[in-house]
Amino acid sequence: MTLWLSAGIFFTFACIVGVLLKWGNIRCIGVTPVSTFTFIAILFTSGLDVGLIMFPLTEFAGYADIVSNPEYAFSNPLAIEFGFWAFLIWSFYFLTCFYFCVLEPKVQFFSIPVVKLVNNIVIIGTCAFTAFLLLSNLPWYIPQLADAGSLTASFYIIVLAIIALSVYSSTDIRYVKVLSLASTWLFIALILLLWASALFSQQGTATEFFSTFNLLGNYFANLHNFVLPLNAYHEFYLYWWFAWCIMIGQFTSRFVSGLRTYQVLLAMLIFPSIPIAVWFVGLYYYHLNELNMNSFINVSMVVVGIIFVINSLDSLIRLYTDNLNLTVERYGATQYFVGNLAVLSGLTLLFTLDFLQIQWVGALVIGLIFSCFVFVMFKRFTSEPTIISEIAGSNKVNVKRGN
Repeated sequence: MTLWLSAGIFFTFACIVGVLLKWGNIRCIGVTPVSTFTFIAILFTSGLDVGLIMFPLTEFAGYADIVSNPEYAFSNPLAIEFGFWAFLIWSFYFLTCFYFCVLEPKVQFFSIPVVKLVNNIVIIGTCAFTAFLLLSNLPWYIPQLADAGSLTASFYIIVLAIIALSVYSSTDIRYVKVLSLASTWLFIALILLLWASALFSQQGTATEFFSTFNLLGNYFANLHNFVLPLNAYHEFYLYWWFAWCIMIGQFTSRFVSGLRTYQVLLAMLIFPSIPIAVWFVGLYYYHLNELNMNSFINVSMVVVGIIFVINSLDSLIRLYTDNLNLTVERYGATQYFVGNLAVLSGLTLLFTLDFLQIQWVGALVIGLIFSCFVFVMFKRFTSEPTIISEIAGSNKVNVKRGN
């Protein structure tokens, strides 16, 4: 699995370099273009899930334990957490966003029936994994409902309700846009709440708090160390990002509104990384100073995490139901709702039983990426005019229009 993942990573970065060299200055325009701010909000909230809110506080201690995990000794826990969630790995999303915006309309690889089926199995499985992550982390954040730290019926009911809300939200694209913007603003409000609580606490000082940002510089100084998996846990993260990359690229490509290719890359690397960095700094400061989370902050984190899950799930549900033509218009609201609720709830339970693993989904996505490249190369050498020539010609028109 590690060798397959490493091959996928190297190939992905090679493709990104190739895209920038050949099409770096063309304009990317999706089928439903929106403002740049809305695009960034959709990208950020669709490309992340509850793990961003709930994982860091449970992981900092493990990254700091270099006796048990000597592979983390090259950096600090804040930089490692940032490296697992931000900047470089968002380039995976860039590649697939560019592909679906510019290349797929000509290539049509994902219109092949067997490819379409596999791709949508990936999307459905990842939706269920997102719900599973929330379910598995709720006892840590709402211990009042837990039974000695374990799951109770209350948690299953909460997650079932969240899946139901997500399915309902997916019935109208307006809900997707509104939720993306709302979750972005709520996340900003949560950051401000956490910062205010930290700055006005009796432990530590404002100078110490803001100096915590300096620790992030170690990530960029050691960027090369984050390319390949550091250990099995980092491998899990990288497979997780691969599992998301095709469907997030397919979804976000709809909303690009004329940014040039290199600008799309910069937007995906920089803009999501800024709030992630600000959020992680606040959490790490809490961890370093052993500050207690009051109940209001805990509840706020759970609420924002739930909204992130709903926002991610409704985007992905809409994506796979559109792809498979399992729409409300075709089956009616009741059948659409019950069918999606049953499938996602069932798969979520399979993840709790360790019957499914996200690493398998990520490995399948790497296989799709390799297969897509082979297909493009085959069509390039067998089609007249070639696929690449058609794309190049149409993109010259886009560049002239953009100028």
